[in-house]
Amino acid sequence: MINSQLDIYQATIETRENKLEGFDKTMPESYREELRNLQLFADLEEENFDALMRGAYVQNFPPRIDLIVEGDPPDFLHVLIAGSVDLFSSWNGRETSMATVRPVSTFILAATIKDAPYLMSARTLEKSRIILLPSQDVREVFDTDGAFARAIVAELAQCYRAVVRNTKNLKLRTSLERLANYILKQQRLSGTSEIDLNTEKRRLASFLGMTPENLSRAFKGLEPYGIKVCGNRIAINDEHELIRFAKPSALIDDDPS
Repeated sequence: MINSQLDIYQATIETRENKLEGFDKTMPESYREELRNLQLFADLEEENFDALMRGAYVQNFPPRIDLIVEGDPPDFLHVLIAGSVDLFSSWNGRETSMATVRPVSTFILAATIKDAPYLMSARTLEKSRIILLPSQDVREVFDTDGAFARAIVAELAQCYRAVVRNTKNLKLRTSLERLANYILKQQRLSGTSEIDLNTEKRRLASFLGMTPENLSRAFKGLEPYGIKVCGNRIAINDEHELIRFAKPSALIDDDPS
């Protein structure tokens, strides 16, 4: 009897030759094109791209399904086509959210290339469609295709820079400053003075290195700087004052490359 989400996922993988709902044994052409359009795969030699596709398949997953467990070997490189995925880590009874993956992007590339255990876990936040590429195939093409190898190095470098930025954000800023800069980033992405939180407040608190109680206090602490919160909606009534307090930095918050 399957009694956990991880068991469900593992059973799905083990029985993928059966005609399960959402499984397509032949890679649809539209998904091949989406992969081809990713910078990681754009310059692959055609025969090497075909080699990767021969072992790849598409799977739909419902919300709250564990896809990856930290410490497990990297059997697949995952490519998120639709939905969203939470990358998180656990230790000594505590859990923290590391990042949210949105389409179209890969995760977790470093473990696949190094053939080392996953350092993070991953679960779906909503119904998600994912392409799975066998890690062994990815490493074999990495060894033979120079353009693919350079693209992987570039993506890993970008991931490294993101880790450095996140570490600086956590270590150099107070919790109030981290929240203020998070709100400014969401405001830039939406282009409006009112934004809706697209994540649970508990997950947001974890991502910002705070407890849910501290997050609530931080929202109240930003009211003098033009922030008004109503449920999951945040109104920025004085953007200049919020910027003055948050002091966003291109060396922490934004990466134009």
